Amino acid sequence: MHSADDVINLIHLADRPGTSGHSVSVRVLGRSQPGILTGHDLLDCEIVIVAEESLNASFVVTLFPEDLEDWEETLVGLEARRFATWLNSGRTPSMRFKPQESGGLLVSVHDGPSTGITVTLPLFVLPPTWAAEQRDLLTRVREVYRPDVVETSPGAYEWRGDRHS
Repeated sequence: MHSADDVINLIHLADRPGTSGHSVSVRVLGRSQPGILTGHDLLDCEIVIVAEESLNASFVVTLFPEDLEDWEETLVGLEARRFATWLNSGRTPSMRFKPQESGGLLVSVHDGPSTGITVTLPLFVLPPTWAAEQRDLLTRVREVYRPDVVETSPGAYEWRGDRHS
C-alpha cells in the first residue's frame, strides 16, 4: 500500500486559482513491483479529474518507462498548441489534449480497457507557466523513480550496476 507521503504528480493541469476549480492530475503512487526485476521500473499511478464539487473521478494506470518519454514528446506538441494524445496503447486509459483558441485546454480521459467511460474536462485559463511546470514535474518523477533495470537483450533484464536501493 502506498502512503500519501509517497505520492507525487507527474502531471497537474489546473485552471488558475479563483476560476473553475477544474484540474487533471496524474499522480505517481509508487513502483508497481518494487524489487522484482521485470516490474520494478513500472509505476503505479492514477489519473485524477476534479471539477469543483460536482465530479471527482480517478482511473488506475501502470506506466512503463517509455510512457514518461512519450509524455515529454506530448508536451512538445502541447506547447506548440497542437492536439495531442498520450497513453494510447490500449492497455491503459488514454488521454487527449485539445488546445482551445481561448488559450485553454480540453482534456479527455477515455477508460477503454476497463469501463469504456470518457470524461472530458475544460481547463479554461491555464497559468502562463503551465508547460514549464509540467516539465519540472516530469524531471522530479524521473529523479525519484530512476530506472534501475536494463534490458540487456530481448526479454533479458538485469539490475543496473549503480543500483542503490
